[in-house]
Amino acid sequence: MSDALHRRSLLGWGLGAAVAGCAHAPHEADDITLAGAGVRLRRAELIARLRDSDYVLLGEQHDNSEHHRLRAALLAALPAPLPVVVEYLPRGAAPALRRDDRGPALLRTLEAAGFDARGWRWPLHEPLFTAIAHRQHPLHGGNLPRELARRTAREGAAALPDELRALIDTAPLPAAARDTLLADLLRGHCGQLGADRMPNMLLAQRGRDAAMAAALRTARARQPGGPVLLLAGNGHVRRDHGVGQLLPALEPSARVLSVGFAEPGHAPEPGLYDMVWTTAGTPRADPCQAMARR
Repeated sequence: MSDALHRRSLLGWGLGAAVAGCAHAPHEADDITLAGAGVRLRRAELIARLRDSDYVLLGEQHDNSEHHRLRAALLAALPAPLPVVVEYLPRGAAPALRRDDRGPALLRTLEAAGFDARGWRWPLHEPLFTAIAHRQHPLHGGNLPRELARRTAREGAAALPDELRALIDTAPLPAAARDTLLADLLRGHCGQLGADRMPNMLLAQRGRDAAMAAALRTARARQPGGPVLLLAGNGHVRRDHGVGQLLPALEPSARVLSVGFAEPGHAPEPGLYDMVWTTAGTPRADPCQAMARR
């Protein structure tokens, strides 16, 4: 795993994943549940709920190809065109994908818009972009530019644009959610961050969430009438401290639906997502062991 994907994945693996040896065997049927209720849903029922939402937040564990395949199937099943905001491109990027774009041609267009093929381990996410291109869903970047995220982690609030700081201030985190995010960040960096760095690291994560929330709201304003989708790591679509926490504070009347993607044995705590889709796992090494060796 590249360093770039490792950094992005640690919070994206918010359903508990930095462990080796998950069996990679396909599920016989879709395993979709209403979070906390234990009610199973058919895929058609999930799609109906997605269509009836204003904002749809689809999570992932970045290195699990099954998560990308299933979300690509959802993109193909939803009415087109629907705006799609992605974590994998910087906010403001809006590459125009051609319907028949595939493989190298598709990647060239994405890289010209700021996609980091090595960091995101192309072609892991190719099914998503292929589905977006085929259905002609408008594509929008949502993430903080990499250098801005780094500056925020070093310098704090002064590095963030006023607009994003205002969004964060509008939706302050409750103490419990802040503590959870700090713990996730520390665990995600294998305990290697000093206490003095934690506030700025938290702000950088909140800045990423705010950038995606802002991109979603802009996309919906430009194309009202149907859901706007976000494709991002599980950590970004959470209801307690992710985009799923920001959007209801910014638009209280908006219908926000968050779907976390889990693996067997890693069920999330109740309340983190509206729905959880459990899929086959994927084998992975412990990234903290690699960090310790370095």
